[in-house]
Amino acid sequence: MYAQDAPPKKGGGGMPHKNLKILPDEDIMGVMRSYTAALGVGRNCVFCHVQGDFAADTNPKKDVARKMIKMVNDNNAVFADGKVHVTCYTCHRGKTMPETVPPPAAPGQ
Repeated sequence: MYAQDAPPKKGGGGMPHKNLKILPDEDIMGVMRSYTAALGVGRNCVFCHVQGDFAADTNPKKDVARKMIKMVNDNNAVFADGKVHVTCYTCHRGKTMPETVPPPAAPGQ
């Protein structure tokens, strides 16, 4: 689905995006908006990127994001129907760190 060796396509501003290792250059801004929403960081691109140099790999969160994207793609690949079953939001639910335990039960339950 996200071939690393796909030929670059024109991105925003007519220029191909640089340093895409997992994602395609198609609708990259829509994809990035879905990630920031899933993580609850609004339009804070520098959560994963370096201000002024989005292609730079110096923010370690960018590498973590790539690993998570690969994990999501690998999980979805096991379903024969080709549909998306898992997204970033599946675990993150609007938080930068996913919850690892369920919330405590409400009193009386």
